Amino acid sequence: MAIVRKDRVLLVVLSDRLSGLIEKGEITPRYYNPGELFHEVHLLLTNDDAPDTKILQETVGGARLFVHNLPAGRSLFWKSACWRPRLLRNWALSGVEMARRIRPDVIRCYGNNLNGFLAAQMRRALGTPLVISLHVNADEDLRGRAKTFSERLLSYAALGIEEESLRAADLVLPVYEPIVPYLEKRRIAPYRVCYNFLNATDIRRKSDYRIRSNAKLIGVGRQFAAKNPRNVLSALKELPGVSLTLVGNGPLHGELRSLAAKSGLGGRVVFVPRMENDALCRSLPEYDLFVAHSEFFEIGKAVLEALLAGLPVVINRRQGRPVPEFRDGVVRLVPDSPEGYLSGIRTLLANEEARRQLGTTAWTVAQGKYAPAVTEAVYAKVYRSFLN
Repeated sequence: MAIVRKDRVLLVVLSDRLSGLIEKGEITPRYYNPGELFHEVHLLLTNDDAPDTKILQETVGGARLFVHNLPAGRSLFWKSACWRPRLLRNWALSGVEMARRIRPDVIRCYGNNLNGFLAAQMRRALGTPLVISLHVNADEDLRGRAKTFSERLLSYAALGIEEESLRAADLVLPVYEPIVPYLEKRRIAPYRVCYNFLNATDIRRKSDYRIRSNAKLIGVGRQFAAKNPRNVLSALKELPGVSLTLVGNGPLHGELRSLAAKSGLGGRVVFVPRMENDALCRSLPEYDLFVAHSEFFEIGKAVLEALLAGLPVVINRRQGRPVPEFRDGVVRLVPDSPEGYLSGIRTLLANEEARRQLGTTAWTVAQGKYAPAVTEAVYAKVYRSFLN
């Protein structure tokens, strides 16, 4: 008698509003189903978002896609006395019953907030393996950067649910090396660094490092305090003929536009509030340098894409511990000042061989660690270990 194989089912619990990612064009094929190991993928959102499932289908490949909601909302924060775990369990019961009906083979969380807490309750009730990926070092990037009362309240309230879910997980996947100290401080094991799965179809390698006419720079990222490219704009004033394209939006967008106009850079700085990721990745080889500012401990997704394209990157040295992924000469690190950026950019623009060497080193290192085929295979192997 033939054995009928049971469909493999994945349950992904998310806090993200996926409509926002769709709007920004940041949909990565198979992101929620690497290797297309699963025949059925359920996305459970801890909010009331209603993303377009036709567009979202790409993230699960050929699997059947289902989207569910279990909204938390602001009222739950206060009802649970600032997310006290024992007071959140009644809210989580509905999610546990949902998981019981879905009968997943693996439960997965991207990020670790209320979604992680909910998934931990499922893990305890059903015994289903739980895998959580961490995308920030919460001690540094949330609690360490909290300035307002509400930011501090939220970041410290999250501590209890963060640790409870991490201890319930069968495996934790920090997506960058700087997240490891956060786990080691709490003695969380096992864990494995697995870099984020990026655009697999549109990142192209830069092959020509000649500057055809005027040099073209590009910077990509959300425009807010920790990623403020102000010093890059100041350096540009001393680089006649050089143009800069800034892709992104955020609270500082208007201020940056005003600064460019007041500095006489209006004709040389192009602001692109939004660009689909596919188009952005395809365009990277057309530029001469990628310039960025970041105070974060983690390497940004946009920087990874530039490295994978072999585009020379100029970025600041951050205060505090250096970013581990910036070793091996993959980027040109400069002091975080107009003079620092000016020196780094000017040196590279004047030397084609230096640009080629930096871009080639970046591409070589990135292919071994961050290439989409590499990272997708790693995630597929992780899932397969639990399926087996």
